[in-house]
Amino acid sequence: MKEVLEVIARNLVDNPDKVSVTQLENDKSIVLELRVAPEDMGKVIGKQGRIAKAIRTVVKASAIHEDKKIIVEIV
Repeated sequence: MKEVLEVIARNLVDNPDKVSVTQLENDKSIVLELRVAPEDMGKVIGKQGRIAKAIRTVVKASAIHEDKKIIVEIV
């Protein structure tokens, strides 16, 4: 899941070297924190959050075999 999010984000932004994904895991959920350069934040979020919603959908679909809730936070 972390790798999927990282590949998607790197292909969306102008500064792919500033993309980082941190994975925090506990008993019931996995939190993926996506960090990008400030000038690329709009490209990752998109108009009315459409791209962010699509990213979350793809990551959740890739983690369907996990029995945990997947949360994607764009920081």
